[in-house]
Amino acid sequence: MAKGTIIRFDISAPKIAKKVKAGQFVILRVNETGERIPLTVADKDEFAGIITLIFQVVGKSTALMRSLNEGDLIKDIVGPLGQAAEVEKIGTVVMVGGGTGVAILHHVAKAFKEAGNYVIGIIGAQNKDMLILQHEMERICDELVITSDDGSIGEMGFTTQPLTKYMDERHDIKLVYAIGPIIMMKNVVALTKKKKIPTNVSLNPIMIDGTGMCGGCRVKVNNETMFCCVDGPDFDGFKVDFDELMKRNSLYLQDEKDSLLFSIK
Repeated sequence: MAKGTIIRFDISAPKIAKKVKAGQFVILRVNETGERIPLTVADKDEFAGIITLIFQVVGKSTALMRSLNEGDLIKDIVGPLGQAAEVEKIGTVVMVGGGTGVAILHHVAKAFKEAGNYVIGIIGAQNKDMLILQHEMERICDELVITSDDGSIGEMGFTTQPLTKYMDERHDIKLVYAIGPIIMMKNVVALTKKKKIPTNVSLNPIMIDGTGMCGGCRVKVNNETMFCCVDGPDFDGFKVDFDELMKRNSLYLQDEKDSLLFSIK
């Protein structure tokens, strides 16, 4: 699947497919000189030995990944890493995803549905062409609402709008799970906190080794330093310092843009 700068890879990795659980991620290198890229698994087919990864091209390495063709080899891939999402039968859950975060949301929503929950999905994108996994989410969710910034598909606006409506109309929501841009997760938590609805978020900080050694993925949770790669990526949204996370994640944005521009040249 390729939708503009959003790419889907189905990778043959039987050992990982057998063990990976919803919410966990892998780290891969395309070639000997490539950087290590963390990507959360969007789905798996244990019997076929395949894991699905969906990512957006933002820098040189993801641009290199986009250049691969069916049947090409990736230098190495390690996983599953991180803690799996805490999934149990609790009743009604609302799954909120934005952008490529919908890929992560898909695997987690699937797990909650298989556990016997009533799953409400809210997924959003900038526009129709950037929306991913719509049909897959339709099959999983008991109810699904789609939003887009420009109104080209679903409701015009942000995912927080239908979330607010659901929270006002329903009093049986046991959990909200959010994954997407940091500002989206921050705004979701601001809403759910008022209603005192438990909220889990899947974080995506800067990450290097994925084993807790480098400290690059540190996040502040409940005023304590945690490492996303070993303690997460899921955390209690009420306890996350989103402002600090946004500052850290913005440190290398210009470098990513420059590396992508240089690779094109």
